Formats: sequence, C-alpha cells, structure tokens
Amino acid sequence: MLESVIERIERGMRMEPYVLIIHEVEHYDAWKLVFDQAADIRKAAGELSYQLLRDEASPRNLVHFSHWTSLDAAREFFQSPELVELRRAAGVHSPTFVYLESVESGVLQ
Repeated sequence: MLESVIERIERGMRMEPYVLIIHEVEHYDAWKLVFDQAADIRKAAGELSYQLLRDEASPRNLVHFSHWTSLDAAREFFQSPELVELRRAAGVHSPTFVYLESVESGVLQ
C-alpha cells in the first residue's frame, strides 16, 4: 500500500532532499575533470550521492541528480561564490537548479 505525503508527515518521516541540475557544458571531458576534482568539497557540503545523465540527442546537455543532507546545505553550496567560479571554469552554461523532496519511490516487479 502506498502512503501519502500527509501520512509520512504525520508519522514524522523525513522527506529526503534532492537536487536536479540541468546544464549545458562546452566540453564534457573538461567539465568532468572539474566535477571529479570537486568531489571532496561536494561531500563536505552535504552531497551524499549523485547520478549524471546525458541527453542522447545533445550530449553537451547534462543532468546532475544528487541526494543531499538538506536542501539548505545544497542551496548554500550551489550559490556559493566558489562554486559559481568552478562552474565558469568548467564551461557550464545557464544551469537550472530544482530543489526537491522525495514523496515516494518504489520498484516495479
């Protein structure tokens, strides 16, 4: 049985924080090098895990989907001057940030 968001809130269950970032990069390999080098600062800021996805029709368009300790920590990190500079150095164009809370997940059998 699926439980609703209201039921989860009433039972005090924490909704897990996630961030979805959609952006275009000039050169994937250069961007990926900066992304990998920033792993320690991402972890220290509160990133717990991530997935990278590429648009099959336009491989310069990337999605970075990550799980965080909190949305506040993620916002603080992504808005920091240090990260703004890292994005510029990595050749990121016009990132879109979507801050999300999990509502439900499942596996279809």
